[in-house]
Amino acid sequence: NSLALGSQLQTKWVPLLGITYDRKSDLIEIIVEGLDHMIRKPRDVYIEENGTTLSSLEIIDSDNVRQIVRLRDPCLLPAS
Repeated sequence: NSLALGSQLQTKWVPLLGITYDRKSDLIEIIVEGLDHMIRKPRDVYIEENGTTLSSLEIIDSDNVRQIVRLRDPCLLPAS
């Protein structure tokens, strides 16, 4: 995807199965039902949280492309 192409919707309202970061490959992987989305060389990661729940995630990669994940049902964050 490229900003020149405009907003691209890859999927809509599917269960989130997981989000991982591989330090060695410098890669964030977002896993949802039916899709495994890779974001290489993430530069910035922003989260929208309300207390102990996560409602959205924005990742900006090294090409300045924004990847946004919005959660229909907020996820409970692990206790610190």
